[in-house]
Amino acid sequence: MIRAVHLLPMALMVVTLASEATAQAQNFPQRPIRFIVPNPPGGSNDLLARIAAPRMSESWGQSVIIDNRPGAAGNIGIDLAAKAPPDGYTLVVTSMSMAISMSYYRALPYDVMRDLQGVSLFSTQPNALVAGPNLAVRSVQELVALARAKPGQITYATPGSGSSQHMMGELFKSAVKIDLIHVPYKGTGPALNDLIGGQVALTFSPLISAIPHMRSGRVRALAVTSPKRAPTAPDTPTLIESGVAGYDVVSWYGVHTAARAQRSIVEKLNQEINRILQLPEVHERLSGLGMDPTPISVDRFNAMVASEVARWAKLIKEVGIRQE
Repeated sequence: MIRAVHLLPMALMVVTLASEATAQAQNFPQRPIRFIVPNPPGGSNDLLARIAAPRMSESWGQSVIIDNRPGAAGNIGIDLAAKAPPDGYTLVVTSMSMAISMSYYRALPYDVMRDLQGVSLFSTQPNALVAGPNLAVRSVQELVALARAKPGQITYATPGSGSSQHMMGELFKSAVKIDLIHVPYKGTGPALNDLIGGQVALTFSPLISAIPHMRSGRVRALAVTSPKRAPTAPDTPTLIESGVAGYDVVSWYGVHTAARAQRSIVEKLNQEINRILQLPEVHERLSGLGMDPTPISVDRFNAMVASEVARWAKLIKEVGIRQE
């Protein structure tokens, strides 16, 4: 009986805290939300934030402010979100590059798994292995044969060392046992421009960026990186179809917040973003850009990010390309 009397205040405290947490989630948000985009305006990350922000604002009656914080391969903006108060009022658009950065950079100011928690997945997007006009190959098989005949002589462009396209190239090299020369640029646009101009031979371009040049005949898509053919390029085979067993890579974009944000608030954010992704006009717009809107749960998204971190850590260790 005495023990029960002592336990009663603790039980009441737990019930009170749970009630307060529920009330906070129900009343969230009560002030403007900051939506960090760790890239310059105009890219896929920025586009997704600008599609979501006005709809979140309309739904909740609070401003959602886009804050572009580019630099250091996106790590400046992500670090700001990781160190923000864990109250759900600071969000950041994340991507596959964040999972890569965990192992690629030796001294990150944050830890993806410790300092951040996933809120929701926005969308996925296939990339295409694209050949320039001066490379006389029309299939992945022909490319592999040529690369083996001329080891270390074929170049592939990326928007920077440690980028998702860089990792796609390294994974391809490892899978088919060829040697290509990595040429990093400052963005996808400059890389594609030099591919079209014949200064480099290949690139792993976001499909939406490559499609106008594919249709004009200025470049040739040899394959897409996704496990299934892309609806926007149905005649382009996958790398798996082209003989590269197990090659399954799609770029992804999501939303994270600080690690200790209240779960009920994170769930509310997840539900709102999933609602927006299922709006017909949003689904149609993203699909038209070659993106696949992908509503999923908080737990599934966090499990996906953990899997991505492990996947790219393994590749980076195997090929020895970690950045000092």
